[in-house]
Amino acid sequence: RGPAGEAGPGPPTGPPEGAPSSATSCALPPALGPEQEEQESSETHMSVLWYAGQLAITYYDTEDCSVYFMPDIPDNEDLKLLQKVIGELNPQCIVTSAKQDQNIAKFLTNLTATAGDKDIGKPEIVLFPNIDFGLEVSKQRILSRQFPFIPSHMTATEKILYLSSIIPFESPLMIRALGGLLKFLDRRRVGVELEDSSIAVPILAFKKFVMSDTVNMDQDTYCVLQIFKSDIHPSVYKLSSGLKEGFSLFGILNRCRCKWGEKLLRLWLTRPTRNLTELNKRLDVINFFLLAQNYETVLTLQNCLKNIKNVPLILKRMTLSNTKVSDWQALYKTAYNAVCLRDTCRSLPSTIELFQTISRVFTDDLHYIANLISKVVDFEGSLSENRFTVRPNVDATIDEKKRKLMGLSDFLTEVARKELETLDNHIPSCCVIYIPLIGFLLSIPRLPNMVDKTDFEIEGLDFMFLSEDKLHYRSARTKELDSLLGDLHCEIRDQETLIMHQLQTRILEKSEVLNSVIEYTAHLDVLLALAAMARENAYCRPRFTHRHGFHIKDGRHPLMELCAKTFVANPVDSGEATRRIKIITGPNSSGKSVYLKQVGLIVFMALIGSYVPAAEAEIGVIDGIYTRIHSRESVSVGLSTFMIDLNQVAKAINNATERSLVLIDEFGKGTNTLDGLSLLAAVLRYWIRQGTQCPQVFVSTNFHSLMQLELLPDTPLVEYLTMETHQDGEELIFFYQIKQGMSTISHAANIAALAGMPAKIIERGVEVSELIRNGKPIKRLDHPSKCDKMEKCKSVVEKFLSIDLDDPQVDLEEFMSKEVLPSAASVL
Repeated sequence: RGPAGEAGPGPPTGPPEGAPSSATSCALPPALGPEQEEQESSETHMSVLWYAGQLAITYYDTEDCSVYFMPDIPDNEDLKLLQKVIGELNPQCIVTSAKQDQNIAKFLTNLTATAGDKDIGKPEIVLFPNIDFGLEVSKQRILSRQFPFIPSHMTATEKILYLSSIIPFESPLMIRALGGLLKFLDRRRVGVELEDSSIAVPILAFKKFVMSDTVNMDQDTYCVLQIFKSDIHPSVYKLSSGLKEGFSLFGILNRCRCKWGEKLLRLWLTRPTRNLTELNKRLDVINFFLLAQNYETVLTLQNCLKNIKNVPLILKRMTLSNTKVSDWQALYKTAYNAVCLRDTCRSLPSTIELFQTISRVFTDDLHYIANLISKVVDFEGSLSENRFTVRPNVDATIDEKKRKLMGLSDFLTEVARKELETLDNHIPSCCVIYIPLIGFLLSIPRLPNMVDKTDFEIEGLDFMFLSEDKLHYRSARTKELDSLLGDLHCEIRDQETLIMHQLQTRILEKSEVLNSVIEYTAHLDVLLALAAMARENAYCRPRFTHRHGFHIKDGRHPLMELCAKTFVANPVDSGEATRRIKIITGPNSSGKSVYLKQVGLIVFMALIGSYVPAAEAEIGVIDGIYTRIHSRESVSVGLSTFMIDLNQVAKAINNATERSLVLIDEFGKGTNTLDGLSLLAAVLRYWIRQGTQCPQVFVSTNFHSLMQLELLPDTPLVEYLTMETHQDGEELIFFYQIKQGMSTISHAANIAALAGMPAKIIERGVEVSELIRNGKPIKRLDHPSKCDKMEKCKSVVEKFLSIDLDDPQVDLEEFMSKEVLPSAASVL
């Protein structure tokens, strides 16, 4: 039944534009014009407790108004897990107990001391008394709170059982952290600072935050592999936002049709996983979408996904009773298209878990929501009046008042005719009008003789005001109309507002299914986007193995191949006991760095469940990716560059395992050649000593002495590769093809010529290089010969001998400055 006690939604009248005809349809509201997705700044407020080696984290996300919790999980005294979570979430505020272990106290102190140097800013640390994190106090705070997604008809016992099915009360530390978070939200009033004190911070859902099986990657790796790249936005109208996504892996993979799909894709990129079951589930869905016979199904799903709107924002407005007209249309479209997605998925193979899940969790509550909105909301009236209005036959009282309001025109014309009969003959016309909040008034045109206010007085009428040369009065008949009809507009609005509140309450009680819609349509959207990219660029499905190593046939760089007219594919082969360390040589610009990034990107794409740019790909288990790749945007030189080298390689040495991938490019750049070569050899020998426990290491270097001096032992763990080139006279030809072997020539002169360096400088460079190589002295081109020096010295001596020191006319100072010193300078 409807909100006003009338019959519930009736049969649908037709599908919306562009929706699949096979789906169950509902009445489509009229178009409200182009809709703009509203963007709100997202904030994360976190509550953290650590005690006896156990960590508990909860946080509130203002974007979807959800509380996320991580059940009690072990974390060592170094709190690396907590550091990783904070790095991913970038919270604006961290709430914790004032009575804490010294380890976490020191950690938070260091966090606020160092975070100011980062782009994420410095998080605010809020300390509450330990009593606010008490277990019983926290439980009571959770159970006593009113959540909009809990049906209002539930008893206290039923509510406890309902929350127990969502929140793991068996994790006491997490419950305490959650209690402190709720205390903080109520005290800080996050998102409702300007609302009435009776309105609580909206919490639309509780969700579990999972960190298990995540591949370890630092921010440097994301930068050098160009997984994300922020550029300044070119539009002058978007200077406030500042940045847009540049040419990056995220940029080319993002074919998502809805906002939540884009958000989930970014989340997958920041949390690559080594859970092979989850990865294969994603790949199964992509494989299904790539089949030619399923292309029409893909189009149907994409048409539905583009109508999935910002539901969390709408539900947040509902909890604040601030729902807009466009929100009702957006929510209707979302519910309707979610039903279409469900019906489509029910016709797809149930062996694919995602399709089966959508078919199950997209319940008939979506039908209920869509039909309820369709039955109650008058979209045409709402659009014209820019407020919530209800359809006919929803509320008998409103219908009666609207009928009276609609019949007023003819009725007031008749009343005006009778009023004119009683007025003075000099008054040519009059009309009766209705003004909300004021009532019915008699309107008379202002006559030429009506100059002062005293001229406005008319017997039997009460003057009210003058507007646009019309005099407005109350008469006996208009007063009678006020008493009979009242303020119809306000009464109708009040009644429709009451119905809107009832409708909001019923929808919020069904909000659980809407949260499921956002979650699973985001998964579907991302996988459709990855399938579209795989189809357009001939990507292949990676195979995962439990062995340590890679086999990639004809691998390609996903970004570089979109820029180059012709891209040369290259293989990657490494085993469990052989070829785990690859040393790559070759001249500059031959493709070494591209090859390293290509390997990293292919492995990374496989770890998010995407098809990869290769003909075949077999990927072993990976738990971390570590990089030290020279960035062309870096302007640091000398010691600072070398410190970056050491810092990034140290991370790999300290953290990489036999299941890790390490990429090192141009290690030692900017420092003494001997020092850089020595440290590189020491690092590689350290990993060689680990045997089959060493990580998969790819190193590109121009230190040819590493091989010439045989600084590394002869072991099957090491494989030497080089980028193939060919010297044709003075021209160097690049093949960009990897092959076994090593390069002993840098081809620096050829590279300099390609870079546009003057020929004379290149010739002199080659000459000096040959002299050094042969152990011969280097002669300066601008240095005078010994004979010239001798002649100049004789000239100076002769001048000295020609001076008569007894002659008083001789000026010795002038002689020294003009004759001796210039000659001496040329000699020296």
